[in-house]
Amino acid sequence: MVGIFKSLGGFAVTPHKVSVCILLQIFAPQAKTSVPFSFSSVAQHNRLGLFLLALTKSCDDILEPKLEELINQLREVGGLLDHWLIDHLTSRLSSLASPDDLFNFFNEMRGILGGSDSGVMEDDQIVLDPNSNLGMFLRRCVLAFNVLSFEGVCHLLTNIGMYSKETLSSCSYGASEVDDTRNDLETLPEYENMDLENLVFEKVNEEIEAKKRSTQGISFHFHMSEALSGLVEDVDVPSFPKCKTSNKAKEAFSYSHNLCNTSRDMDPSGGAFLRTNWQMQGYLDAQAETIEKLGSLFSLNAFEMVLKQLQKMAPELHRVHFLRYLNTLSHDDYFSALENVHRYFDYSAGTEGFDFVPPGSGCNSFGRYEIALLCLGMMHVHFGHPKQALEVLTEAVHVSQQQSNDTCLTYTLAAIGNLLSESGFSRTSGILGSSYSPLMSMGISLSVQQQLFVLLTESLRRAESLKLKRLVASNHLAMAKFHLMHVQRPLLSFGPRASSKLRTSPISVCKELRLSNHLICQYGTESSTKTTDGSFSTTWLKNLQKPAGSHVLSRDPESGNNSSELPFFAQPTSIPGSVLQLLGSSYLLRASAAELYGSAPLARINALLYATCFADASSSSDASLAYVKLIQHLAIFKGYKEAFSALKVAEEKFLSLSKSRILLLKLQLVHEHALHRGCLKLAQQACNEIGVLASSVTGVDLDLKTEASFRHARTLLAANQFSEAARVAHSLFCLCYKYNLQVQNASVLLLLAEIHKKSGNAVVGLPYALASLSFCQSFNLDLLKASATLTIAELWLSLGPSHSKRALNLLHGAFPMILGHGGLELRARAFIVEAKCYLCSPSFSVSKDPEVVLDPLKQASEELQLLEYHEMAAEAFYLMAMVFDKLGRLDEREEAADSFKKHIMALENPEETDSSLLNVS
Repeated sequence: MVGIFKSLGGFAVTPHKVSVCILLQIFAPQAKTSVPFSFSSVAQHNRLGLFLLALTKSCDDILEPKLEELINQLREVGGLLDHWLIDHLTSRLSSLASPDDLFNFFNEMRGILGGSDSGVMEDDQIVLDPNSNLGMFLRRCVLAFNVLSFEGVCHLLTNIGMYSKETLSSCSYGASEVDDTRNDLETLPEYENMDLENLVFEKVNEEIEAKKRSTQGISFHFHMSEALSGLVEDVDVPSFPKCKTSNKAKEAFSYSHNLCNTSRDMDPSGGAFLRTNWQMQGYLDAQAETIEKLGSLFSLNAFEMVLKQLQKMAPELHRVHFLRYLNTLSHDDYFSALENVHRYFDYSAGTEGFDFVPPGSGCNSFGRYEIALLCLGMMHVHFGHPKQALEVLTEAVHVSQQQSNDTCLTYTLAAIGNLLSESGFSRTSGILGSSYSPLMSMGISLSVQQQLFVLLTESLRRAESLKLKRLVASNHLAMAKFHLMHVQRPLLSFGPRASSKLRTSPISVCKELRLSNHLICQYGTESSTKTTDGSFSTTWLKNLQKPAGSHVLSRDPESGNNSSELPFFAQPTSIPGSVLQLLGSSYLLRASAAELYGSAPLARINALLYATCFADASSSSDASLAYVKLIQHLAIFKGYKEAFSALKVAEEKFLSLSKSRILLLKLQLVHEHALHRGCLKLAQQACNEIGVLASSVTGVDLDLKTEASFRHARTLLAANQFSEAARVAHSLFCLCYKYNLQVQNASVLLLLAEIHKKSGNAVVGLPYALASLSFCQSFNLDLLKASATLTIAELWLSLGPSHSKRALNLLHGAFPMILGHGGLELRARAFIVEAKCYLCSPSFSVSKDPEVVLDPLKQASEELQLLEYHEMAAEAFYLMAMVFDKLGRLDEREEAADSFKKHIMALENPEETDSSLLNVS
């Protein structure tokens, strides 16, 4: 009975493992066995080997696949031999009709293992190395079968019959043969009525109770999968009827279906196979990754039922409460999340399930209170409560110092730094003590920016000293973001010449990004108390159904599939998901940096690389950000038609609610398109929707708030309400200055210059444009600097023809950046201003060189018609008609005048039919 206990607890022979053994027999056939690989390519044989390697690596998964799922996977891998492989597998399972057949089958399995006693082999015979992954798996299966009693073998035989019959009865091939071969088994009541299950479980329960009485705890848990089977039969799983191309929705639906059906059908024995604590931890880790990836698409009710049953089976497994907290957090249920995080730390004292609990460190009478505070602070960050989060995290710093928990202190400092960089704080107090900076002990107060720099530096130093490789990489990314958004200022300055060059440092940004990637590639174990391989056993087959090519923003993601190609285009890898997320985040940050610096090609290629290579390992939020950047690029450089087409694809991929980046992008595109077409009501409605997203009900988002105010000012400017637009823009500038949003200030100053330019006050607008230019130089905003230079040229030109030469010189200086990286609107503006400079110049004659004016105007008109920018397009056609009139080209003049008239009529009578785009319900 001890042998049975060990077999069931450590490695049990299951019908699925028997199926894998049959496939291994096909992969490495014995000398007299006939297989069709001689008629196929070596690549086909290698495909099967890779597939078997993935199957054996996932053998410790808590939920084994059904035969139907295995057959579907064989169809993907088998290629031309898929029918033969499936027929051989099903017929071989059907032939196992008695215990003697099972004994003979496992005796045959020994023959495909190589070794010193393997005997004489033929030249083309393939044998398995006993020490290889496939050989070790086969040896474990043979050993687990050998320790089974006769009753255990009979029980396994019954399970194989039920495993194969339920699937094959619904298949068109081999159904009758299977039913006929299993009829004899059904007439053997001695196999069905053996009470082995109660006998084994009774012994197991006795041993577990004895351990409980002796140690008051269980170090190696056993959990029955029968409780997992059938526990969610009545759960209503939501469907996604309109999302045929949604990968995230398909994954969420298949996951829910897996909870409801696979766990119920995979183990027809009713609890014959136990699950170890290693498997349970791996299962919970995999579900935590899935929750982070799917977000609100994760099935709340189905997983809640699983967690309830797990809690009932294993009350000592307190991490169930933490998974319930993550589940409710992803669905924005504040009260349930708060209750579950408190319950988890009440039961476990924060000593279970965290990698940064130092091994061997004792726990005080209050448990890991600092870890509880850290989790509570991160929960407040998620729900948009920055003040509460800052208070809780500051308390976590003090407690971590008192308990000498350097690891938790390092993570807490990183969390505070992330909070300060993401949320706006006009002032903070009590975050830093004298232990972090000697300046505090001198009584010198630091700004929020300086405190953030000190926090990031201290967190990075501590993470390096503690060898927390992933946190080191994350801190390097945070430092890169800091250097991207903030001007380097000295903490102490003496004299008027102390702070000389106030500029951001692109070199520092690139350096931090390279250091981050270097550390991620050489990641190691972070003094973890758990075996991380347990979480990998559930992920080895995830790449099986992926297409061999990426189809970003494609409406037919299956179009690139080739049935003859191997789906394992990426080898199964044991790199943790957190490492892949950090690597992907570095490319997202590269794209953001390229956007700020004005390099459109670099921004596009980094976003495209992220969406192609890291979307599957990333969260829905990060993946949607990459799609947002790509769609914005389409809108700027290709026009709104292609952007809205891509937006529909993104909406199907990301079915998230509330503050979705996709929803914000949709409102931004609608607003821009409405302004260009003159639909001011629609533009104001989109503005109001953005303002709702920035409301204080779910936490004020400063980025959303500034975005809403900025677009409101632009709408007022389009309506020629100059005083109101200036008032809103001035208020926005004060808000940005208060919260140190200096990059946004450059855009606001440029907007103020545009307002004064359009209102006819060029002299008043010049200082704002020059101030914006100064901000752009300090933050290396090259494209925005070119736009500011263009605005200054327009302001000079509006002062009179005598300034046309100065305006033209400014414009030509900005032309390389505008033509190389500018979008359709910026290029068209530059072309129109260039034509106006020539036309206003007293020394220029249209009759001598008309193409100097006509070429840029024609180019501007073509680009503006793609944007449907009626006002500026009408100006371009008006200038063209004037030039043609001076040249005496009457037909072309009439054609340009007709185009001018069409755009003016479209501007005065805008179509409001696009208001349905704002339906965000």
